[in-house]
Order: sequence, then C-alpha cells, then structure tokens
Amino acid sequence: MRPSSGRARGVPHESEPEEAPQLTGVAISAWAIDPGRRRRYLQISFGLAALGVTILVLYLLRDFLGAFVLGAAIAFLIQPWIAQLVDLGLPRIVAITVIFIAIISALAGLVLLVVPLVVNEVSQLQAQAPALAAIAQDRLNSLQGSPIEIGGFKIDLKDTAESINAHLREYLLGQFGNAVSIGLTALGTLLQLVLMFVVAFLLALDATHVKRATRRLVPSDYRSDFDQIWRKIRKMLYAYMRGQLIIAALIGFTSGLACALLGLNDPIALGLVAGLTALIPYLGPFIGAVPAILVGLAESPFKALLVAGAYFLISNVILNFVQPKVMGDAVKLSPLLVIVAFIAGFSWAGILGMFVAVPIAAMLRILFDHIYPRLYEKPA
Repeated sequence: MRPSSGRARGVPHESEPEEAPQLTGVAISAWAIDPGRRRRYLQISFGLAALGVTILVLYLLRDFLGAFVLGAAIAFLIQPWIAQLVDLGLPRIVAITVIFIAIISALAGLVLLVVPLVVNEVSQLQAQAPALAAIAQDRLNSLQGSPIEIGGFKIDLKDTAESINAHLREYLLGQFGNAVSIGLTALGTLLQLVLMFVVAFLLALDATHVKRATRRLVPSDYRSDFDQIWRKIRKMLYAYMRGQLIIAALIGFTSGLACALLGLNDPIALGLVAGLTALIPYLGPFIGAVPAILVGLAESPFKALLVAGAYFLISNVILNFVQPKVMGDAVKLSPLLVIVAFIAGFSWAGILGMFVAVPIAAMLRILFDHIYPRLYEKPA
C-alpha cells in the first residue's frame, strides 16, 4: 500500500494567498504616461512653445508693433466686406484689392481736404505771430514789475516770469533746430503706414489659413472649445470697433458743430480731423483740438480760448460719460474695468497699449467665463 497522503482525496486543495504583483518603475512610467495623455501633453507643450516664439517675435518687432496691430485691425474689419464681394463672384484677391483701393482713395481724399486747410491756417498764424509774440512779451514784462498783492500777501513773480521766458526761448530754438529729426520722424511714419497696409493685405488674404493654423496648435480634445471662444472673441471685437467708431463720430460731429457756432472757417474739415484723431483712445480728442485752436488763434487769442474750452468740454463729457457706457456695453465690461484697462494699457505701451487694452481685457473675460464653469461646475 502506498502511504496515504496527508490530504484525503476529494478534499479541495486550499491554495495559498498570492502576493500582489509589485509595480516596477517601467510599469509606473508606462501607466503614468499613456499614449493619449502623452499626446495631449505634447500638444499643449507645442502650443505654449509656439505662443512663446510669437511673443518673442513681437518683442523683437516692438518698434513696428503699431503697424502690425493696426494692420491686423484693418484686415479684421474688412472681412465682412470681403465675404460679400466673394459671394458676388469675385476672387478673394480681387475683392481685397478693390477694398484697399477704396480705402487708400478715401484716405487720399481726406489728406487733400485737410492739408490745404492746415497750410492756409498756418500761413495766417505765421502772419499774426509777431503781434501775438509782442502781446505775450508785454504780459511777461508786466509780471516782472512790482510784486502782486492779493489779500494782504505780496507775490513776486519776477523770477518765475524770467524762468518761463528763458524756457520758452529754449523750446522754440530747439523746435527750429530739430528739422532733421522731424524729417526722419516723418519718413519713419511713412514707412510704418506702408508696412501697415502690407500687413493688412497679407492677413486679409490668408485669414482662413491663419485661423486654421491657430486651430491646429490647440489639442484635439479642446478644439470645440476653441471654436466657441473664437466666435465670442470675433463678435466682441466687431462690437468694440463699432463702439470706437460711434465715439469718433460723436466727437467729430459735436466738434464740427462747435466750430461752426464759434464762426471758425472750414468747420466740416475741423470736425473731420477731430473724428479721425478720436480713434486714438482718450488722447485723440485732445490731439484733434490742436488744429481748431490754431485756426482760432489766427483770428484772436480770445477765440482760441473759446475753441479750447469747447473742445475740452466735449471731450470730457463724451469720454467720461458716454465712452464707458458704449465700450462697456460693447465688450460687456463695467465702466470701472474699462477705465482700469485703459490706464494699464497706457502704462504698458502708451497710446498703442490704450488701443488694445480693452480688447485684451474682454478676451480675458471671455476665457474666464468659458473656463470657470467647466472647472467649478457652476456659473461664473
């Protein structure tokens, strides 16, 4: 007989508990970076790298950044017109060329309308300059006399008047001595204008390719979000541009009306200058007041003061009461945020920064409103 085993037949064999397999470093790395996740990380890294390269290129071209920004704005604004002409059967490049010919012709007409006014009024101002200078000198001489007594206090303005007189002479001599720098500035401005139209033409021609290339940089899982955000940003930008045009039209109309009521020559041209310069945020209305003040000064100093007061009143009422409301409704920002964006933009990049500050703030708001509900599962 065979020795009986310790376990009877028919009794089920109780297997010993198996130990859990240990995850090796290779298994952990393979689990942590699966192909889908790895592809998403690479897409995000590539998009961030492309964004960094774009920012670097813009920084290197910072001296001509204004031409690129304005060119992009022109290309963006004329897209609806291009689409209408293309729907009529014109090739895209022909439609863009027709629109640019119309824009350049309109600008040339404005220049031909404004330049004769400037030349005429400057010549009149030069004719009256000696008399105006003599009056100003007599007033300075009167300040250099005996001290002024106000409320029992004596105020001696002799030193202050002498300082103002000396600095005024230095300023005038410096202006006449900077003819070469003025010529170089004019040449640089002309080159920037040419570059602006070249950039606008190329961007308008390749608008669909630019959008498609930008969309490719977005990870495939988020491209539907990109399409939604892009539509919102495009709608906001059109609204913002319309707001800017409304402000410019209001300032141009009211300024031209004020010039007509004050009896200035060519009030339509002066209002047109005011409207065009009002496209520059905040500082534009004050820049547009300079030609009208010169025209009033050619008639009399008192008329120049009246013109300056009218422009100051118009610009302050529209900028402080109308513009925050119009821009706030256009970009769905509160008036306080609009003002803060303008200040931040001016501190960052001057006038150009003010021009792009509100659209950038509105883009950030759109991104926040889109991302916040998806992260926290509640409305922003």
